[in-house]
Amino acid sequence: MSSNGDDFYQEKVAVIRDRELLANYPSISERDEQLVSVDSASSSKEVSLAQHAPKKFYFWQGRGPSGIDLDGIATQYSVFDDPALAKHYQPCAAYENLHRFDPAVRWTWREEIALLRKLDLRIMLFVGFMFGALQLDRGNISQANADNFLKDLHLTTNDFNNGNTIFTVCFLLSELPSQLVSKKLGPDRWVPTQMVLWSIVAFSQFWLNGRSSFYATRALLGILQGGFIADCTLYLSYFYTASELPVRLAYFWAADTLANIIASFLGFGILHMRGVLGYSGWRWLFLIEGLITFIAGILAYGMMLPAPTKSKSWLRGKNGWFSDREELILVNRILRDDPSKGDMHNRQPINWTNLWYSLSDYDLWPIYIIGFTFFMSTNSVATYLSLTLRSIGFSTFQTTLMGLPNQVGGLLTMLLVTYSSQRFNERCFHGILSQLWALPNLIALRSFGSHSNRWSKYAVTSILLSHPSTHAVQVAWTSRNSNSVRSRTVSSAVYNMACQLGGIVTNYIYRSDDAPLYKRGNKDLIAVCGMNIVVYIGVKVYYVLRNRFRDRKWNSLSHEEKEHYLATTTDRGNKRLDFRFAH
Repeated sequence: MSSNGDDFYQEKVAVIRDRELLANYPSISERDEQLVSVDSASSSKEVSLAQHAPKKFYFWQGRGPSGIDLDGIATQYSVFDDPALAKHYQPCAAYENLHRFDPAVRWTWREEIALLRKLDLRIMLFVGFMFGALQLDRGNISQANADNFLKDLHLTTNDFNNGNTIFTVCFLLSELPSQLVSKKLGPDRWVPTQMVLWSIVAFSQFWLNGRSSFYATRALLGILQGGFIADCTLYLSYFYTASELPVRLAYFWAADTLANIIASFLGFGILHMRGVLGYSGWRWLFLIEGLITFIAGILAYGMMLPAPTKSKSWLRGKNGWFSDREELILVNRILRDDPSKGDMHNRQPINWTNLWYSLSDYDLWPIYIIGFTFFMSTNSVATYLSLTLRSIGFSTFQTTLMGLPNQVGGLLTMLLVTYSSQRFNERCFHGILSQLWALPNLIALRSFGSHSNRWSKYAVTSILLSHPSTHAVQVAWTSRNSNSVRSRTVSSAVYNMACQLGGIVTNYIYRSDDAPLYKRGNKDLIAVCGMNIVVYIGVKVYYVLRNRFRDRKWNSLSHEEKEHYLATTTDRGNKRLDFRFAH
C-alpha cells in the first residue's frame, strides 16, 4: 500500500501496510461505534479509539482538528491494538521510556493539543534558537565581505572559495562521526558541547591576520559544526510523530532565516563599529556573534532533555516540564505512530555492523542524490549575493539590508511548500516546484549585461532566492523512509553530507574570471536546474515501483504466512515487507 495519496489516518497506521490485514479490522466509521479490546499489562478493560482521523492539525488552529470534539478520544489506531500484531512491535528492554509505555492509555484532543503546544514552546523553540546561533557563526562571513573583509586580509575571490571549500569538506567529514558520538552520549550532552567549542573558534576570528588563519578557522568551524543539524533532527524525532516532523523542521529552517534577518540588523549596527579601538567592523562582528553562541551553548546544557520522561533538572525545575500523564501521552503517541522508535536506548551506540548496514541501504540513496543536487541551482547566487550587490554599485550598508526581502520571502514560501507537502502527503512534485521557481529567474540573470539596470538585477535575484526550499521536507523524508532509529541516525548525517558535497561544487560555479556577470556560471545553474527536475521524477518513479513490488509480494502471502513473517523475519527497517516508502 503506497503511503502517498492516503489520508492522514492511513499514514498513522502505515506500520501495518497491509490491505488484507486491515480488511479484517473495522473501518473508521465502524470504529466510531465500537470498542477495541486491548491486551495490556496495565489494563484488561475495553478502551475506545479516536472516532476520527484529523484532517487538519497545525499550530495556528486554536480549536484543534476541524469538526472534532476536544473532549473526544484522540488516540489513533495502531498495531498495539491487536494482540497478535502488538507482540511483534514491543519496545526493547533498554528503551529509556519503557516505564511509560502502555498500549491501553487513551487521551483526548484537548490533552494532545495542549501537549503539542508545550512541545513547541519547550522543545522546538529552543532548538530553533540554537540553529539561529549556528547560522550567526556560519553566515556572518558573507556580511564580513560587505565590510572589505577580503581586502583587509589581502585575500582574493578564489581564496574565499578555497576557505568555503575547506569549511564544507570539514563539515562533511565530521557529519557522520558527530552523529555517532551524539547517539552514544545523547544529543542533550553533545549538541551543547559542540556549540561551546565552535563559539570559541567563532569569536577568535576577531584576530584573523591572513590566509593561513582564515583557512584554519574555516577548518575548525567545519569540524565542530558538522553533525549539528542531523543531531537536532534526531532529537526532534524523539518528540514528534512522522506527520508532525516536516512542519517542525520547517520551523527549524525558519529559525535559520529569522537568524539571517536578525543578523542583517545586527550586522548593520556592528559593522558601523569600524574604527572602534582601531579594529575593522567585521572583527567586531565575529567577536560579538561568537559570544552570543557561547551563551546559547551554556544554556543548552540545561534546556535539552535526555528523554521525554526525563525533564527534571537544575534549569527545568524539580518537577520538570511534563506531568506523569503528559509523559504517558508523549511516549505512547510516538510509539503508536512509529514503533521502531522503541528499538534501542537513546544513548546506545551504533556498532560497525549496523553502521555498514545503514550506509549500504540503497533505498535511501535516491534521497541522497536529491540532497547533493537540489540546492545547487540557488546556492551560488546566495553565497555571492553581497559581492554581487557591491559590484553593481550598492554600498556596504545597503548590501547588508538588501538581503532581507528574499529572506522573508524564502521563509514564507518554505513554510507554505512544507505545509502543502504534509497536507497532500507528497514530496517529489513539491521539489520540482522549487526548481520551476528558480529556472526562469536564472534565465533572466543569464540575459543581463553590464549596462542592465541594477535594480532589475536585484529584483530578479531577490525573487530567485525567495524560492520555496524543500530542505525540511527532504530531511523528514529521509527520517520517514529509514524506519528505524539505527538507520535514521546514519541517514540524517549522510543526507547532510550529500548536501555539503553539493555545496563544494557550488563554490566553484562562480569564478573570478567570470565576474561580475557570471554568465558562464548562470548557464551552468540553468543546466543544473533542468537536471534536478529529471532527478525528482526519477526518484518518484523508483519509490512507486518499489512499493508496487512489495505490494505484489506481500499480497501473494496468505494471512498465516504474513503472521509467520512478522514473527520470524530478520528484515530490518525499510527492508521489511510491511513497510512502504513515502514519495
